[in-house]
Amino acid sequence: MNEQRIDEARAWLRQDPDHETRDELAALITRAAGGDDIAAADLDDRFSTRLAFGTAGLRGELGAGSNRMNRVLVAQAAAGFAAYLRDRAHGGTPTVVIGYDGRRNSRIFAADSAELFAGAGLRAILLPRLLPTPVLAFAVRHLGADAGVMVTASHNPPNDNGYKVYLGGADNGSQIVAPADADIAAAIQRVADAGDVGALPRSTGYETASEDIVDAYIAATSAVAPAPAGAAGMSWVYTALHGVGWETFSRILAQAGYPQPAIVDEQLSPDATFRTVSFPNPEEPGAMDLAFATARRVNADFILANDPDADRLAVAIPDESADGGWRRLTGNEVGLLLGARAARAAAGMPGAALACSLVSSPGLAAVAAHHGLDFHETLTGFKWISRAPGLVFGFEEALGYLVNPETVRDKDGISAAIAILGLAAEARERGATLATLVAELGDTYGHFASGQVSVRVDDLSVISNVMLSLRTLPPTHIGAHAIASAEDLLQAGPGEASGDVLRYRMSDGSRVIVRPSGTEPKLKVYLDTRGESAAQASSAVADLEAGVRILLEERS
Repeated sequence: MNEQRIDEARAWLRQDPDHETRDELAALITRAAGGDDIAAADLDDRFSTRLAFGTAGLRGELGAGSNRMNRVLVAQAAAGFAAYLRDRAHGGTPTVVIGYDGRRNSRIFAADSAELFAGAGLRAILLPRLLPTPVLAFAVRHLGADAGVMVTASHNPPNDNGYKVYLGGADNGSQIVAPADADIAAAIQRVADAGDVGALPRSTGYETASEDIVDAYIAATSAVAPAPAGAAGMSWVYTALHGVGWETFSRILAQAGYPQPAIVDEQLSPDATFRTVSFPNPEEPGAMDLAFATARRVNADFILANDPDADRLAVAIPDESADGGWRRLTGNEVGLLLGARAARAAAGMPGAALACSLVSSPGLAAVAAHHGLDFHETLTGFKWISRAPGLVFGFEEALGYLVNPETVRDKDGISAAIAILGLAAEARERGATLATLVAELGDTYGHFASGQVSVRVDDLSVISNVMLSLRTLPPTHIGAHAIASAEDLLQAGPGEASGDVLRYRMSDGSRVIVRPSGTEPKLKVYLDTRGESAAQASSAVADLEAGVRILLEERS
């Protein structure tokens, strides 16, 4: 066993204030020092690197060590972020708002952060209880804060947590982008290099926000789409997927005038174990099975589901051709529904724009063109989408929608849900459904279809090896589709979107994009086609998907 690694682990142990991770690490050190190879490998995994701080902040598995989420790492992050904010304040007193969800240790990490921010001389405001991520994003702008921190791992597996960072001021309450991420990471590293986090100044002099901030979010979100007459009598189902969305959402429903849904009782309250699902992500197979069962039982018109921190929204509709009679709409279908809604409202508004990530449906560009709006394609993530000039609506295919940019500059699954309820109620007034609205998108803007191949791995090197193979031996075909052009966004020119992304355009106009996930151990492949009919576009996606699976199998 590497003695240096054991020394690193012992140094970490001495500064860890958490008895659970202390005991975990002490046992691991004892076993590794006694010659246990499995323990030694585990120790190496925990300390051979640091959990990277990037534009998504921190996110990872809970546990002891520099490559895990824990109280030592969070203390280093909070102290480093405080130093960064003080440097930016030029002698002023920065204000930072802290929120947290219902995951394991979220409340503890948030309280630690508030104490460390206050100890560093910042004005720290802790939200009054566990709340959705969009409430924190709203609070940063509403309070005119310099920054915000949300303790959440969103829809990641149960044993993960994270530390999501926003900047106010000129950044307008958006998530951080380069070079802020590198500057903050450097400040965190300086804290880590200095040693014991127990020596960092702390103070219990932070503020706890009043309920006024929640009330203000509820009022702003209720105004997104007040209930029209068609809302009366709507039958629908809601699930919070064991997250924090329901308490806030239910109050918004009442204020906006919508009927209460049939709820999935088993998933309504926050539960850090997410006991009814393998992954608390509505995109994952099985995650919405209980919602489907509830919808069949009550003969619902549609289903709405938030992910655990309520920044994403899933929508499902009855479909006789689907297993179980229900189909979840893709993020692109929902994005185009909401994009068309925003475009109709903004038509004729100078400079108004729609935006989506480069892996989302090209159909949004067609919607923008139809209504005479500007269109912006960005890198993946709302840290980029939220910065699009003239933004009135933005989305990404991973169930993220920004429908209320004047109040929240991030994806917001609750305001998106209210907007969908408004569309469903308006359709109901003319005897139509959400399925009708989806079909009408094709008639108005063209028939687009999308698909995704997502490969979850245990070893991240599998992903990097596949990307390397695709770069060094570029494919000429994907299945029967000839590749007309290929772009490597790592080689993008100045001012162009740059990232670990490969984009292929087929000779028939279809598009395939390959990239590693930024938040999960997955390789993602996005497929987009356009056809003369919905059936033709869908058939082309199925053909592409078969070709992609063969290609990935060959390159893995």
